[in-house]
Amino acid sequence: MALPDDAWQTELLPGLESLYKDLHRHPELSGHEHRTAAKAARALADAGYEVTEGVGGTGVVGVLRNGGGPVVMLRADMDALPVREATGLPYASEVYATGPDGESVPVAHACGHDMHVAALAGAAALLARLRAHWSGTVLAVFQPAEELVAGARGMVEDGLFERFPRPDIVLGQHVGPLPAGMIGHREGPVMAAADMADVELFGRGGHGSRPEATVDPVLLAASVVVRLQGVVAREVPAAETAVVTVGRLQAGTKENIIPDTARLGISVRSYTPQVRRLVVDAVERIINGEAVVSGSPRPPVIAWQAAAPVLVNDVAATRAVLADLTAHFGQERLMPLPPIAASEDVGVFGEAAGVPTVFWFWGGPDAEVVTTAFLEGRHDQLPSNHSPEFAPVVQPTLTTGVEALTVAALGRLGG
Repeated sequence: MALPDDAWQTELLPGLESLYKDLHRHPELSGHEHRTAAKAARALADAGYEVTEGVGGTGVVGVLRNGGGPVVMLRADMDALPVREATGLPYASEVYATGPDGESVPVAHACGHDMHVAALAGAAALLARLRAHWSGTVLAVFQPAEELVAGARGMVEDGLFERFPRPDIVLGQHVGPLPAGMIGHREGPVMAAADMADVELFGRGGHGSRPEATVDPVLLAASVVVRLQGVVAREVPAAETAVVTVGRLQAGTKENIIPDTARLGISVRSYTPQVRRLVVDAVERIINGEAVVSGSPRPPVIAWQAAAPVLVNDVAATRAVLADLTAHFGQERLMPLPPIAASEDVGVFGEAAGVPTVFWFWGGPDAEVVTTAFLEGRHDQLPSNHSPEFAPVVQPTLTTGVEALTVAALGRLGG
């Protein structure tokens, strides 16, 4: 179903733009989204939803019942990243917070979750205004801790689908480095599974001038990092896809002291259970093997953290949503996407509820800037998600996000 008119923009957009800029200026780390959650809860309450806070930590759930019919879940994530913003925007973040290790870290919405919250707040309000045009139930879910791929599972384990209406479909979206106003879509596997490992390697410390009296965990860590690069290149079949990244290496306190330990943070991305198992096993084999070769006095400790499943768009449901988005925006504003190696935990909701998931991307950067970069072969140089310089232009990004969620929901609700 198409939107009846654009009258909503006059009344809702100014407030939504203010909300977005406020959230951007005041980001919060994963699991600490208290202020953001309060803003989301207020937006839902103002639109007439039944609101429950504190679901799975700081999660917020809004329910709008409008007679019999399907239950449609709309989801937005809320957390920010430990990144120092470098956008130069007048509403840029200057926030610092305490990170998991107790150190002060800069915080920024470098992944666009502030735009997700504002878009869902707008869609929730717009659907409330359009109650005469649909029947059923809207389940609006503001999820914490997506960046830890833990928030969705936390909400499910806190009884999301027992305490609230069980959805017939889960809809979600993510802003990304497409031209603002564009929508990117894909059927089947959309985003990779993610497995994260925290690894502690053990050596025997001593003076830097007497390495023969030590077992150097820094050298051990370096050997592991280099050897891991061969997993995808030499163990994953050429027709398959996987990524192994060492994003963190920490060791030592001074240049002339060989430390006792070193730590690594490793992420694995894959699209099938077989490749996922192959890569995880290879990572463990290499870590343990290098420790033996190095003479480590203790076996490494490998702690696998929260994981995200492969995000799979249900084919039939995706085609139906895509038809509605095409009718509303026009074919020229939609573009197919390849599989994306990044990960998302929104798929946990659909898996837990046993219902289809449909997830799409929409553009945030200035369309002219992106188009010019594409034409000149510089697209990879543009700031993308998690970059200190990433921030969507407010319009048409916000309007597109609100309308995409609303149109997709209307098409799934009863008429």
